[in-house]
Amino acid sequence: MERAILRRTVRGVLIYVALVGVAWCALFPILWALSGSLKRDGEITEPSLVPARPQWSNYGKVFDLLPLGRMLLNTAFYALCVTAGQVFFCSLAGYAFARLHFRGRDVLFLAYLGTLMVPLTVTVIPQFLIMRAFGWVDTPWAMIVPGLFGSAFGTYLMRQFFRTLPAELEEAAIIDGCTTWQVFWRVLLPHTRPGLMVLGVLTWITVWNDFLWPLIMIQRNDIATATLGLVRLQGQYHTQWPILMAAAVVILLPLVVVYAIAQRAFVRGIAASGLGGR
Repeated sequence: MERAILRRTVRGVLIYVALVGVAWCALFPILWALSGSLKRDGEITEPSLVPARPQWSNYGKVFDLLPLGRMLLNTAFYALCVTAGQVFFCSLAGYAFARLHFRGRDVLFLAYLGTLMVPLTVTVIPQFLIMRAFGWVDTPWAMIVPGLFGSAFGTYLMRQFFRTLPAELEEAAIIDGCTTWQVFWRVLLPHTRPGLMVLGVLTWITVWNDFLWPLIMIQRNDIATATLGLVRLQGQYHTQWPILMAAAVVILLPLVVVYAIAQRAFVRGIAASGLGGR
């Protein structure tokens, strides 16, 4: 009996030690950026997380050197538009693949899902040529339209949620005279709120952190994203690393706020979708 208790105790301690180690590996870069944002330029390479004299003025210099406020608003606008489009169209496609019966449904879904294996760099040039043909290069449309109409991952995620709902809900709605749209919008969609939250948060984070596509499509500062602002803070011969880290911390804060607000629904949605490894 004592051996069993000792074994459980040791295993519990080892698990917590491993979790603390993983958490530290994830949090250390953020702590280092926060520490670096408060240091002087000459202190940035010192191996200390606590700056000798915190330089809070570094945050003010960020907004003096760069229209970061405008860039943050631009990024939030792009993320909001793309997230709304992804949630709407992915939920429609997920419902169709999960609940509607039509010829070739499974083959079409597998083919669509196979696009997840295509590297992003393969599609960048065709997308750029399409944007140039429409005259959308260096315009907000180039940041919104390509990601507006859903994605393979979002469709798969919503399909998994719709498949977990009991068929009795749909059958009862059809008996009551609901159309296919009413079954989707009024009956089934409200039960997939955790999935919508997961998709919304993941899409928001993806758009907020995107760098390659804005770098290719946008040149003007008035429509640039926050990630482009970080690049434009880097000098050709000398980079003020404390100011650059201060900008990185400012850009990170909205993501922390979004996740803090949606944390419970996000974790619940991950568990319900089966993506958590259960």
